Amino acid sequence: MTRVVFLLVPQLHLLDLAGPAQVFSSAADLGHDYRLHYVAEREQVPTVQGVPLVADTRWPELTPDDLVLVPGWRPAAHGPQGPVSPVDLRRLADHHAAGGTVASVCAGAYALGRAGLLDGRRCTTHHEVQDDLARRHPAARVARDVLYVVDDRVVTSAGIASGIDVALHLVATRHGPGVAARIARTLVVYARRNGHEQQASAMMRHRSHLSDAVHRVQDLIDSRYAEPLPLAELAAAGGVAERTLTRLFRGTTGLTPLGYQQLLRVERAEHLIGHGATVEAAARTVGFTDARMLRRLRARSTGSAPAPIGSSRPVTGTPPAASRAA
Repeated sequence: MTRVVFLLVPQLHLLDLAGPAQVFSSAADLGHDYRLHYVAEREQVPTVQGVPLVADTRWPELTPDDLVLVPGWRPAAHGPQGPVSPVDLRRLADHHAAGGTVASVCAGAYALGRAGLLDGRRCTTHHEVQDDLARRHPAARVARDVLYVVDDRVVTSAGIASGIDVALHLVATRHGPGVAARIARTLVVYARRNGHEQQASAMMRHRSHLSDAVHRVQDLIDSRYAEPLPLAELAAAGGVAERTLTRLFRGTTGLTPLGYQQLLRVERAEHLIGHGATVEAAARTVGFTDARMLRRLRARSTGSAPAPIGSSRPVTGTPPAASRAA
């Protein structure tokens, strides 16, 4: 059994709580043994949106398998540091020291900072309070413009809807991306994770940005990476001009649209080769006309000579890219 304990504070944001709670509740509906607990200093907890919550004033006994999550609150209500008591801050620190995972959504990162859990670690929070968090906790390495950060069982997220993203990531880490993708479909959320690829895949590495236009284009490329995709079609999917898309895509992912598509093709080809396909068959399956381009991209991504037929050398870099078509 895994307990997910939500530490509630007055004037918390409902979605900071409800999003992750729905993810773990859905995981329980799928047969994974999650038990959700809601704790607070007082039984009645007011929210920013006006819906009162009822919480338990007693904490359950925790094990290293359990997660403690602090939803965010309206900074103007208490100051951004929030009304988390020294006793609860000690519980957060002790749970992490015992091998447990501690997470936050939005301004909940301040509680982790006050508990000493951000010192020397990468973290993030809502963009409106990132600078203040960095000022109050100079030993923390605050990452801007990312959805969430995981550093040594300390998990922080940007807030509001990104609480769903980080909860899906935690489910994927424990149960695999397929389970997380199934939950995402159940929640009818804008999935930024692919349910059939490992977390280290290109679909994961190049999704940690906040550009909706680029996400829409990536969705199209992800679903049709084996097809020719003219830049004009991709730009239309993103709702921007072609030159704007090229600039945005490179700025947010470090790649051109074609470079991203080629990376997906190479990774899928590596998977096929690792499961017994020939280089020629894998190349054609992923959209190359023959194996020569695949061999060149594999060689360039590893900085070595072209791999021999049948090799399943892993991809460690990114292939070169043009920008006019994908």
